[in-house]
Amino acid sequence: MKEIHSDMKNKFDKIIKNALKEDIRNGDITTSAAVKNSLYAHGEFLAKQEGVIAGLDVAGRVFQLVDGKLNFKKFLEDGSRVEPGKFFAEVRGKASSILTAERTALNFLQRMSGIATAANLFSEKIKHTKAKILDTRKTAPGLRLLDKLAVYDGGGTNHRYGLYDLFLIKDNHITAAGSITKAVKKCVIYRKKKHLNTKIEVEAANLNDVEEALSCNADIIMLDNFTLDNMKKAVDLISGKCLIEASGMVNLENVKEIAETGVDFISVGYLTHSVKALDISLNIKL
Repeated sequence: MKEIHSDMKNKFDKIIKNALKEDIRNGDITTSAAVKNSLYAHGEFLAKQEGVIAGLDVAGRVFQLVDGKLNFKKFLEDGSRVEPGKFFAEVRGKASSILTAERTALNFLQRMSGIATAANLFSEKIKHTKAKILDTRKTAPGLRLLDKLAVYDGGGTNHRYGLYDLFLIKDNHITAAGSITKAVKKCVIYRKKKHLNTKIEVEAANLNDVEEALSCNADIIMLDNFTLDNMKKAVDLISGKCLIEASGMVNLENVKEIAETGVDFISVGYLTHSVKALDISLNIKL
């Protein structure tokens, strides 16, 4: 995601333009009717609760696409912590343009900051271990790029972006292929045929699955809904032969114990599928 983060403008414009089209369509009739086109204003972004800010460049781009003459200025970088009552960005220019862009900018900013805040909370719980918090594909359709960027800004690690950049053999794949061994072999053949340099991850439901995945030389083994006791046994069994991901039923209460078993990664679908937006407002002054 570092590459995506540094090339945000080109990659995100399509998402932003779609959001603006969805909101504005043929025009902002309320603003057009009630606000003089000659009126200029100053808007301040205010954090109303503690958290981690993400999406500032996205919000700034929203204003720029609505009106290229609007001046958006951020006082913090994405990934920075804020306290309630903190002003962290401003926008200046035509009041009508600010009002038209306001909700779309806030929607992105609040959602992304909520994800970044959650990623930061989980990451802080396990910072004394080697484990890293992973995101999942449980993202809002069409917003995966932004959701994953927010996880990154919050201190999390991005897992696969989609179905094309990692072989991830899950329970239904195993059922369809006939076994873990058969599924892995088919992926190895496909990888060679397509000249891919892609790792193979296998979901294990129990310790027998772990042993079978190990015998197939899987690059990563996902321990799906393992108890802590079985997770420790799996870590001992794997003994550094491949990377280990813990998945399923992860929350802020148990993530520390999971990390302390010795796993390398902990995937948390909650980060993006149950987003609680960070409370942020835009206060406009003439």
